[in-house]
Amino acid sequence: MSYSQEPNATAPTSLPSIILILQSLEDPRVERTRKHHLTDILFISLCAVICGCESFDDIEEFGIAKEEWFRRYLELPKGIPSHDTFNRVYQLLDPLAFQDCLIRWTQGVREMISVEIVAIDGKAQRRARNKIANLHYIVNAWAGENRLLLGQHKVSEKSNEITAIPELLRILELSAST
Repeated sequence: MSYSQEPNATAPTSLPSIILILQSLEDPRVERTRKHHLTDILFISLCAVICGCESFDDIEEFGIAKEEWFRRYLELPKGIPSHDTFNRVYQLLDPLAFQDCLIRWTQGVREMISVEIVAIDGKAQRRARNKIANLHYIVNAWAGENRLLLGQHKVSEKSNEITAIPELLRILELSAST
């Protein structure tokens, strides 16, 4: 499997490739059921979510609409995955390993910027709740000037946002930020 980045004379040469970082993830699927490369699935879904897609159906439609562009960076041996494939992969994917990939990528992007003010904010995930469970809370680190989410940390069930913030800061290593 080979991936390429389209040459761009204006892009910094040290910009980290999210595609190459995603290749480090272990594929949780059974070998015989893999029609699509894991990296293809994750890259398409990340692009789709960044562009405002909110469901697996939206992600599939986005992938189909942008397939020509995706083929410049991805192999796509069986075309764009179905919404069911996106759903199954995310159910199996190790969320902490995926988070680590995203943090490594955003850290690489952040290192290219001299100094950034980082906002820390907690949010209730209202749609992530069912009738039995309580609301889930997430603490976010947001680089406002660059419009970049640097990381997230889930607040423990019997805790609060204040105790989750040091964990998030430890993950991000924000020594150069204010």
